[in-house]
Amino acid sequence: MGRFSNKMWKVLGAQSTRNQSRSVAQIEQSAAFDEWAQGLSDAEFPDAALALDVYKPKSEDRAKFIAIAREAAGRALGLRPFDVQLQGADRLLEGDVVEMATGEGKTLAGAVAAAGMALSGRSVHVISPNDYLARRDAEWMKPFFDLLDVTVGYVTEASTREERRDAYARDVVYGSVNEIGFDVLRDQLATRAEDLISPKPDVAIVDEADSVLVDEALIPLVLAGSVRGDVPQAAIMEVVARLRQGKHYEIDADGKSAFLTDDGAKLVEEELGGIDLYSDAHIGTTLPQVNIALHAYSLVERDIHYIVRDGTVKLINSSRGRVAELQRWPDGLQAAVEAKEGLAQTDSGEVIDTITVQALLQRYALVCGMTGTAIAAGEQLRQFYDLGVSQIPPNTPNIRVDQPMRVYDNKGNKVAGIVEYVREVHETGQPVLIGTHDVAESEELAHMLKISGVVATVLNAKNDADEARIIAEAGTKGAVTVSTQMAGRGTDIKLGGSAAGDDSPEHDEVAELGGLAVVGTGLHDTERLDQQLKGRAGRQGDPGTSVIFASVEDPIVERHLPLKTPPRGADVDTGEFSGTKAADMLDSAQRVAEGAMLETHANTWRYNQLVNQQRDLIMGRRHALLTTDKPLVEFGDLESERLEERRAAGISDEVLEQAAREAFLYHLDRVWAEHLAFVSEVQTTIHLRALGRQSPLDEFHRLVVEEFRKLPEEAVRRTRETLQEAEITENGIDLDGADLGRNTLTWTYMVHDNPFATKGMANMFGLI
Repeated sequence: MGRFSNKMWKVLGAQSTRNQSRSVAQIEQSAAFDEWAQGLSDAEFPDAALALDVYKPKSEDRAKFIAIAREAAGRALGLRPFDVQLQGADRLLEGDVVEMATGEGKTLAGAVAAAGMALSGRSVHVISPNDYLARRDAEWMKPFFDLLDVTVGYVTEASTREERRDAYARDVVYGSVNEIGFDVLRDQLATRAEDLISPKPDVAIVDEADSVLVDEALIPLVLAGSVRGDVPQAAIMEVVARLRQGKHYEIDADGKSAFLTDDGAKLVEEELGGIDLYSDAHIGTTLPQVNIALHAYSLVERDIHYIVRDGTVKLINSSRGRVAELQRWPDGLQAAVEAKEGLAQTDSGEVIDTITVQALLQRYALVCGMTGTAIAAGEQLRQFYDLGVSQIPPNTPNIRVDQPMRVYDNKGNKVAGIVEYVREVHETGQPVLIGTHDVAESEELAHMLKISGVVATVLNAKNDADEARIIAEAGTKGAVTVSTQMAGRGTDIKLGGSAAGDDSPEHDEVAELGGLAVVGTGLHDTERLDQQLKGRAGRQGDPGTSVIFASVEDPIVERHLPLKTPPRGADVDTGEFSGTKAADMLDSAQRVAEGAMLETHANTWRYNQLVNQQRDLIMGRRHALLTTDKPLVEFGDLESERLEERRAAGISDEVLEQAAREAFLYHLDRVWAEHLAFVSEVQTTIHLRALGRQSPLDEFHRLVVEEFRKLPEEAVRRTRETLQEAEITENGIDLDGADLGRNTLTWTYMVHDNPFATKGMANMFGLI
């Protein structure tokens, strides 16, 4: 907790204490209504719950609802909520992000809060980290919702349009943040009001809130139309593949960009027929393709940034350790990596619309959430969402033992130390969960363990379909599980295995061995991720241990605290440092990384805010065109003679209104897509304004505002031309005949990184 100022912790702590006291009082008061709730028949539950107003001040309704929820959960699910679960639900009802330890029952707490909100007339989206948890939690909690006559549904990647519309019509909808976001974007393709799917956002309860609201906040969700991109030619890929680092190209210190040396440029120019890469003929065509190919070969690594599965490149979501099914790289890099791997190349995309996770969630009238590490993210939650944090105590005190970090002089000695530690623990039968940073590390460590005689189950992006099953068995006696950091998050690890009850012999046997032993293979850029890993052990008062192994060669040190001279004092035989000096150095590197992440988030948000405001204006205009008679009125204002001619030809106002609607929407969408392309172009060069002592942010705002001001007039101008020239019959307007057909091949994806950013741009736009 020393990571933040004392003042900050006093503010957060005081808020948490006040909230906790109010909620504890509500839970205590609810006990007086337990007998009343128990006396209700199943048929009486809905009316009794609906009669309550959980937001009515100075009334007993909140306490009565808590009593009803406690009884309903017991009847419908066989789960009688702990007081701390109901305390968490109470704080969710107040709009807080609640911190509840792993295994403390966040799913049920979220369902209780969702039911209370729905009974108050709110439309609730419970936002889960992934499709599996969205479906699991919706189906698991359905009997509880049914007893209260609250309808519940879910959306997943596999949901059809009709299934999505049905789900969004329910009182409570479970879905992953990307699926809900993509539905918002897909509605930007609608040309009739009845085609809209995504409802007006009201309440969002975010599971794993720190991951969604902080770690993934700046990830753009993108709706694209397929176009041929600037894909490197085969000859370019061939010559770049032969370039050597240090001689032909260099990689900057942060590992985010690569650039040709003079020798490299000379070799490329010779191999491509004696061209001049920096001439007018090639600087805008060949040079970008060379840079794309160079990034594909030098910066993007297989089994770290992506895997190859079923003949396709699958990107890895770094914050979750699993395949990001809808994620692609932009600007031809996807195709370049496919060419590097000898695979068929796919099209790149023209961005139709895009929205960040943060902007998506800020559309909701109320946002609250649950996670195991909310306090550590308290400053970001306050600064970017104006959210308070409530820390809920565990139902049973945490007795997990967190051992001091073990630091080594190099990676090889660190891995040897991990293997020896795991081997010794495994011999006792105590289950071990090892959290690694990427696919390559997980497979390398599993191989080293196998050599030492320890067979481990590997969970990473290559077998994430089995994620829940594998992680649920990580607490079985003798199990050794090697997992990427975030894999399996949201799945409970029970001592003795998934089928073992808390009072079973299997559970007790593993508990006597010391519970689950968690091993980390290095510090992450934020302490929260380390705490999340440690939190997999010590569930609901179970015993457990955790220890992090690190080295002074770890990436966090290289990126954030590069050493001019390596520290001394490591053991000659093992390479392990004694004392706390080396560990303090690693902690310093992590503090620098956390500070950089917060600054990056703040800077990036300053740039994103303007475009988000512009998007809101476009979405408002689009909604009005879809749901009102504005298109027909504006048709008359723009081309009254043309309108009357069509009426005289016997075409109904209904058909004319839809024709005008389609014309207005087409051109509005077109100029918005062009505006986004302009914004992207400005972003790539705006940092250069600092060289002229101009403020990049001020200049960005000036340029983007000036361009946006032209947008309405340009959309209207193009629409007028279309209404003049396009054929309009009783069958509607023929936009295809006017060469204005919409892109029929559209797709969605997520962009986690921009590999072409300079260091200055990476810092500016949150890409480091």
